[in-house]
Amino acid sequence: MKDLLYVARAYYPSIAKLPAYDKLSHEMKQNIQEFERVLSVTTVDKDLPPLIDPKLTKMEAVIAQAKACRVDCSNVDKKFRQLVDLTEDEATFHMRQSAFLYQVAVQTMPKSHHCLSMRLTVEYFRDPPPDIDQSLAERHLNPDLHHFVIFSSNVLASSAVINSTVTHAKESENQVFHVVTDKQNYFAMKLWFSRNKYMEATVEVLNIEDHKLENNNASTSIHLSLPEEYRVSFHKVDRPPTTEYLSVFSHSHYLLPEIFPSLKKVVVLDDDIIVQKDLSVLWGINMDGKVNGAVQCCSIRLIQLRKLFADKRLDETSCAWMSGLNIVDLARWREQDISGRYLKLVTEMKSEETVALRASLLTFQGEVYALDDKWVLSGLGHRYGVHTEAVKNAGVLHFNGNMKPWLELGIRNYTFFWRKFLNQENQFLSDCNIN
Repeated sequence: MKDLLYVARAYYPSIAKLPAYDKLSHEMKQNIQEFERVLSVTTVDKDLPPLIDPKLTKMEAVIAQAKACRVDCSNVDKKFRQLVDLTEDEATFHMRQSAFLYQVAVQTMPKSHHCLSMRLTVEYFRDPPPDIDQSLAERHLNPDLHHFVIFSSNVLASSAVINSTVTHAKESENQVFHVVTDKQNYFAMKLWFSRNKYMEATVEVLNIEDHKLENNNASTSIHLSLPEEYRVSFHKVDRPPTTEYLSVFSHSHYLLPEIFPSLKKVVVLDDDIIVQKDLSVLWGINMDGKVNGAVQCCSIRLIQLRKLFADKRLDETSCAWMSGLNIVDLARWREQDISGRYLKLVTEMKSEETVALRASLLTFQGEVYALDDKWVLSGLGHRYGVHTEAVKNAGVLHFNGNMKPWLELGIRNYTFFWRKFLNQENQFLSDCNIN
């Protein structure tokens, strides 16, 4: 119908100018109006009204008559070109609108998650959880335990990370989780983790905005920033274009030594991961004096991104690395003044768009211990077609990319591995229609 309407519109102006074809012109106009009416209220074939076939036959006959008439071909050609231009403009508009709506969808907290955060906050002030006892407070500071740090503003994402980690832990009693969040979500997080237990592990919730840092100007407020994600693409002369989605530390990560002054080593987990194996072995890895144990992405080397770094010196062997699962030697971090390096680079760099990527990659140049690639399977927030067996066998699943598993846009083949670590029977989840 759309194709026939397109052709009829192209011929109609020329036919309408010929007095000898008034009857044909009238029939074409009626058919065009009928097609426009039908298509304005239908989007797929099943929505079409009954007896549509006779209308198609009638339009085809009218077009055949129009083609048999002697008309000025240049006029028909001109009309066709106008229609093509209009169609291209319309397609461009819809593509831009689609891209805009997609960005809104991936950057906006779902209504159900907002409901959960609000209900938990209200419940916190209605019935505050009891203060933690001294034994738990001591565990938060004990450097002999296994400490995990999660920067997050998402209650369910943090919960899923912790639940999946303790589920696969051989000794969950040695695990302490520190969820660093912002003021807006602090009370919701506090209530959630006080009422939900994670085997024998301990969970501490910290509000980064209330944290007092020795080296921070008292007049400067501290805000939570989550891991930064970037789409990096470049061309090679003799090979297809290389595109990778990198996630790196944000500004908040460089406060780790000050937020946890008593700890010597932590494992930093992004809130868009799921753990599928015991992580205790990470504490036994000898990082050869390196600060950051991370999975490297050697399909992208820093030297290939030299345009991003202007006149900075680059090691030709240095690879890009990923956040998601990172072993951080805080003692070595303090010795090397990693935070000072990062702040200096941020001050020197002008562009805000890629400053975290450039500063992080340069800060840790020569300070990254490469973890085995088998530890983490990345890209589950943007890559389709990853084999199910590969997903099942990975130690850690990283949903980096726009299509997070808690969004409607999440890739359905992978979201099951995230959702199974939610407590579907929780009353708050039921009340907010999180299913």
